[in-house]
Amino acid sequence: MPIERLSQSLRTVPWLTPGSRSLRTHLLVWLLLPQLVLWAAAAFITYNVAARYANLAIDRNLYQSSQALGRQVKPLGNGLLIDFPRAARDIIESDPDDKVYYMVSSPPGEFILGNHKLPLPPNGATMPPYNDPVFYNATVADQNGTPVSVRIAALYVGWGEDDTPQTMLVQVAKSRASRDALAGQILVDMALPLSGLVLLMSVIVWAGIRAGLAPLARLRDAVVDRAPDNLTPIQLATSPEEVRVLVNALNELLHAVQHSVAGQRRFISDAAHQLRTPLAGLKGQTELALKETADPALKARLQRVHDSATRSAHLVSQLLTLARAEPESTNSMGRSRFDLRRTVEEATAEMVPRALAAGIDLGMADPGAMSPQPVMVDANALLIREAVVNVVDNAIRYAGRGAEVTVRVLAQDQKAIVEVEDSGPGIPPEHHQAVFERFFRATHEGSGCGLGLAIVKEIVERHDGRVELHSRIPRGLRVHIQLRRAT
Repeated sequence: MPIERLSQSLRTVPWLTPGSRSLRTHLLVWLLLPQLVLWAAAAFITYNVAARYANLAIDRNLYQSSQALGRQVKPLGNGLLIDFPRAARDIIESDPDDKVYYMVSSPPGEFILGNHKLPLPPNGATMPPYNDPVFYNATVADQNGTPVSVRIAALYVGWGEDDTPQTMLVQVAKSRASRDALAGQILVDMALPLSGLVLLMSVIVWAGIRAGLAPLARLRDAVVDRAPDNLTPIQLATSPEEVRVLVNALNELLHAVQHSVAGQRRFISDAAHQLRTPLAGLKGQTELALKETADPALKARLQRVHDSATRSAHLVSQLLTLARAEPESTNSMGRSRFDLRRTVEEATAEMVPRALAAGIDLGMADPGAMSPQPVMVDANALLIREAVVNVVDNAIRYAGRGAEVTVRVLAQDQKAIVEVEDSGPGIPPEHHQAVFERFFRATHEGSGCGLGLAIVKEIVERHDGRVELHSRIPRGLRVHIQLRRAT
């Protein structure tokens, strides 16, 4: 079908295909383009109709002028009496803005009267009946030799005796400029209102598209504004059927992802719980075996087993902490208002024995007042404590014997800040972001498992905070944790 072929051809035009453009632009193009095509077609048809009616008006005027001119030439016996006074000529040539050409010839083509020689009608050997006008377009040269397009009315008049019939041709021509001006004026008078209607229709179409795509905009906002860990179903109060189908498909996908993530969390938590007991038993047995054996070779092997068990137990503990830091666990454990300074002091105090055993000087920075003001935050106290413990534990593990680790709590405007500084080797700046990834280790020294800072980042971001690393001069590392103060 021609329409189907046209549709297929239009689909191949680059700027008519959706591509990377918005759906709104695509709909506007496809809805406004037919309007522009119809407007152009209407303008073309209007101009031709206007030209046709202008021709009818001019032809009627030319016919009347040719009749009037024909009456000025009267048969007289075997000759013609020309009664064409100046007043009659002035009537025919009355329009000063539009030149009128006229000619009387008998036989046709043999000039008798007129102000210009005009071409014969294009009727060939066939002559129309007498007094029936013939209208046609032609080109003549004006007084300056410039070609002028004219409209001519030709009228054949019979005269003479029956035995010697004669034919007289009366021609009156008028420039087509008036016809074109009239047609153009009609076109303008019709095209302006039509253009206004097209513009109004375009505005209505744009408003309709905007209203029709509003549910998609609400769906976009519902997806963009939600947190990455929010896998709850999308709720739209009212939406068309097509949008509801899309929302249902997204909700099914979110449900499947939520189910999969929940299964992974349960698996990590269950596996960690199952591993804690045998690892604790393995550590206890190796400690007893180390105390009871005196064989240096066996003792070295047992020490390696004990170190591996200790590291595995630490990994299991970190996995449990990571599972607790996940969004669902964070939401289920709830938040409360507490003093961040006291929580950090208690966590640091608990880590002192480990620091002493590792040869680390661990302490809290002097707050600069005998009774420092509390720094209140609204968060999950257990998880925040776990984040601080992980940062301090990392410092103890990697700072090295003889290093200093300093913990401080600051309050700046609406921010609660915890900083842990150490004088160890630090972390290269190019690894400051990578160390927050799970199982990434900037060094193979120490007994870490690459989850400590990943857990810290997970916990802090769940509380709408942020954690950053900064190198110290000349050496060392500062971990900067920033939370929102409770009002």
